Amino acid sequence: MYSVIVQVSNKSGLHARPASDLTMKAKEFSSSISIRNLDLEHPVDINAKSVVKIMAGKIKKGTRIEITARGEDEKQAVDTLVDLLASGFGE
Repeated sequence: MYSVIVQVSNKSGLHARPASDLTMKAKEFSSSISIRNLDLEHPVDINAKSVVKIMAGKIKKGTRIEITARGEDEKQAVDTLVDLLASGFGE
């Protein structure tokens, strides 16, 4: 298992397009990947390969999230998604 905590920086958070971009990138990896909204009172694991679940995760600008992966390419998967989030999705 490998995980990293990051803060969402793009102004719209993980709305439809960024959530879709994140999901498409997550699906490139064989590892199981989850996201946790650490700003919620009771954070739950969100499947990073489900655009609907990501959009329902209440992830806005400034939200702290934890990205966790389990599997043979877990480090590469997490680091790639962290880089994508750091890019701000071009917003």
